[in-house]
Amino acid sequence: MSTHLKLSIGQRLFASILAAFLVVGAAGVGLVRWSLSGGAQASSAPDRAALDLLARTLAERFSQHRDWSFLPADAAQRQAWLRDTLAPATLGERLGLLNAQRQLLAGVKAHRGLIVVASIDTIERPVMVDGAKVGSLLLARAENPADNLAVAFLVQQQRPLAVLGGISLLLAALAAAALAANFRRPVRQLVDGARQLGAGHFDARLVDSRQDELGELARSFNQLAAQLAAAEDSRRQWVANTSHELRTPLAVLRSQLEALQDGVRHATPEHLALMHRQVLALARLVDELHDLARADVGRLANAPVPMDAWPLAVEVLRAFAPRFSEAGLQSRAGMAPAASRVRCDPERLRQVLGNLLENCVRYTERGGSIEVHGQVQDQALQLDIDDSAPDVPAAELPRLGERFFRVEASRDRRTGGAGLGLALSRQIIEANGGRLLFSSSPLGGLRARIVLPLESC
Repeated sequence: MSTHLKLSIGQRLFASILAAFLVVGAAGVGLVRWSLSGGAQASSAPDRAALDLLARTLAERFSQHRDWSFLPADAAQRQAWLRDTLAPATLGERLGLLNAQRQLLAGVKAHRGLIVVASIDTIERPVMVDGAKVGSLLLARAENPADNLAVAFLVQQQRPLAVLGGISLLLAALAAAALAANFRRPVRQLVDGARQLGAGHFDARLVDSRQDELGELARSFNQLAAQLAAAEDSRRQWVANTSHELRTPLAVLRSQLEALQDGVRHATPEHLALMHRQVLALARLVDELHDLARADVGRLANAPVPMDAWPLAVEVLRAFAPRFSEAGLQSRAGMAPAASRVRCDPERLRQVLGNLLENCVRYTERGGSIEVHGQVQDQALQLDIDDSAPDVPAAELPRLGERFFRVEASRDRRTGGAGLGLALSRQIIEANGGRLLFSSSPLGGLRARIVLPLESC
């Protein structure tokens, strides 16, 4: 079984940023190598001749003292001794004296790393005494004699340059680590937040103080979390309201049936009619819940076709005439609009108009009036259903159309349904490309406005 090395995003960022620093450093080294290797090849004969002469001089001194004791005792003086006493300055800045074990005795020795990095050539000349090698001279040189001063500078400053290079590498690593951490921290918070959301903790939020793309991502996450929290609250409220609305007719039916079983009541037409009304209310509630559930998943039965909406609105209004008369209400239809051809499902539009007019019957005070008007504005048909008092408080108008919402102050729940009719009506109108709006009516009650785009000719 093969194993794959898993690198976190922070590690990848660190490696990428550090690699970028190293590439820049390598480019600088390459520039130095190119600079020192440029120009025509020069003869090394003068350097070799100077080394031969210097090697003989050192051999003679070694023969006199039988060792290297004639060298200065101080290390700093030894470094400059060859340059100041024996070798020319241009040569001594690049020259080192080694013993037989290749340990540096005097002058300077180009480090192997510097030789490789800067592409420096070296010339070595042995110091011979009585046929035995007692030491050697090591000279660093450039391919182009004009660059020997640069080579001398590099050799003389190789230790500070090495320290500077190490510090630069350390700073590059620290900068890479800081930048990686700067990116890794919000990503880690996002992962933790996503896990909390997955566990159902919709109150999880991220710090969104950043002004870059990660901050935008955090703000989007917070918006998503807020929407999920609202959806969860809505779901819980939906379940609670649904169970409550189902409980009422079921409780009435249960009490009636138990009374019949116990002989407390008899199966009179009035008692049967009461149970029948509860069954109808229960069936209507179940149908509305079913339609709303289908609308939520985009599966509400809806077959829009080109149709003339105004005659349908007038037809539904006239069909409610007996209900209006029984409730002591007056009804009136306004003038026909200039155009009313829209693309909509006729049966669904009839259902919406019926729901809205049923609300008018339930909530309008006796002796009031109901009016239906139509007009064309901004290439859309507006159907207005107005009723008279009581009105709806302005603060509660935006909530009309929410599931199970009722205006308790002016529209008592005993006269109404489950509060699903307006929600379902809004879903139907939106499914047909329109809008359902609510506002105060000039008659003193509520105005429900259906807005549907006109069908193009």
